[in-house]
Amino acid sequence: MEFTLLAAAATAILFVWIGSKLLSSEITPDHPTDRLIGAALGGVVVGRVTALIEAGVNVLTRPGDVIIIRGGIDTGWAAVAALAIVGWSLRRDLPLALDGLAPMALFGLGGWHAGCLWRGACLGTATDLPWAVTSPGTSVGRHPVELYAAAALLAAGWSISRRPRRPWIPTGTAIAMAGAIRLATQPLRLSIMGGPVGWYLAAVIVGLLVAAVGHRVIRTRPPSPSTMEM
Repeated sequence: MEFTLLAAAATAILFVWIGSKLLSSEITPDHPTDRLIGAALGGVVVGRVTALIEAGVNVLTRPGDVIIIRGGIDTGWAAVAALAIVGWSLRRDLPLALDGLAPMALFGLGGWHAGCLWRGACLGTATDLPWAVTSPGTSVGRHPVELYAAAALLAAGWSISRRPRRPWIPTGTAIAMAGAIRLATQPLRLSIMGGPVGWYLAAVIVGLLVAAVGHRVIRTRPPSPSTMEM
């Protein structure tokens, strides 16, 4: 069993829990850590099944292959499924409940990237920068790209949590920033296929559209009775 993946997942959960304590507010839904963990697990299952189908594996005749997560996950569909699950669980309280979870979700993603420390998978392309890190047995310095991503995601989550809460804007901003950070750090990763760049671009576009809807709602919202009386 791949225990380093479990350690990375545990790090993500820890960061979500810390975020739930540091960033909690009146619009944060009940049990935010449980909601995000449940959505993530559901997304992993969907992503794994999708990856098997794409590989030509019959899931009905080989259901045991689903649990071999190390065999690959379609991260794009996993993310879509996780968003759908958490959205469905909060359907009665949208959009403010999603906005309350958005910074914590970025904290969780940052924790997952920071989990590269347990997996020995933090390093990317070669560099001569002063903070380059070398792998055991080699003198070639490399970018600690996953730590870059972790720091950027944590900073993004904290930044969103400090801004005024306006419907849909934190959610859209979080989606766009997550996609943009992965897109910006992708060239520094060691990847044969180049990574799911299309999914990252889609996240940026969708996130900006969602945030734009929030701005539109604010601009067209009728004044409150107290404002009209003034």
